[in-house]
Amino acid sequence: MAIWRISTAQGERLAKGPVETGPSELLPNGLTIDRLLAAGSLDGEGAGAVPAGSVVLAPVQSQEVWAAGVTYESSRVARNEESGGHDFYDKVYDAQRPELFFKAAPGRVRGPGGLIGVRGDSGWDVPEPELALMISAAGKILGYTIGNDVSSRSIEGENPLYLPQAKVYRGSCALGPCIIGVDEAPPLAELEISLTIARDREDIFTGFTQLSKLHRTPDELVRWLFRAQDFPAGVVLLTGTSIIPEPEFTLRSGDEVRIAITGLGELVNTVEEVGS
Repeated sequence: MAIWRISTAQGERLAKGPVETGPSELLPNGLTIDRLLAAGSLDGEGAGAVPAGSVVLAPVQSQEVWAAGVTYESSRVARNEESGGHDFYDKVYDAQRPELFFKAAPGRVRGPGGLIGVRGDSGWDVPEPELALMISAAGKILGYTIGNDVSSRSIEGENPLYLPQAKVYRGSCALGPCIIGVDEAPPLAELEISLTIARDREDIFTGFTQLSKLHRTPDELVRWLFRAQDFPAGVVLLTGTSIIPEPEFTLRSGDEVRIAITGLGELVNTVEEVGS
């Protein structure tokens, strides 16, 4: 069973239910994602049916969202091209230390159906579909969800020091739809990630990749993240993308972005322009 964070008429609750059909059974009142990740377990007994009209929220509460970059070969190639042929990303890809960066505060994360953003001062913007790790306060990977690390390729390509502006802004991160425990998810080597972008109700881009192409293991990324860092309520880590739309593609306001991962469901969001 998947863990779902939902909004009901009586307030926010956690629920469980199949990935295919959604939340069906409430978990005990007072049980939160914070408590689950702090305790190091996703277990919870059922406590009644999910009320009609409940809305699925992003599966994050007090957790920061971090991200790893240049973890796939295709990402290394694309980043080098967008930066004008510099070798920064070759060095990151081959280095012992991975690229890790802060992505979003919990209150800024969009959930299923939420609006994701592209900056008004950027001319080249893409979604980045990624496996997201749900990590306990002790640094143990408890589960997975789907992440979208929406990014400005033009701003990052102009200068790598602009990475925070390319990565961290209103609507730049989405998570969902639910959390699947590690023991209930398919083996990592069998996970396939797909990205579909629709414009005016027509698919204009479709891409696929396998998590087996990930250059670094999730456990390795987590160990580096927890060096000199504390996450009392746990943390979410995006593991990088290898689905790179062609250089002439950029997101536009109104586009629909669909990300699916084997056994984890589908995360769907609509694009809006933010800032100027």
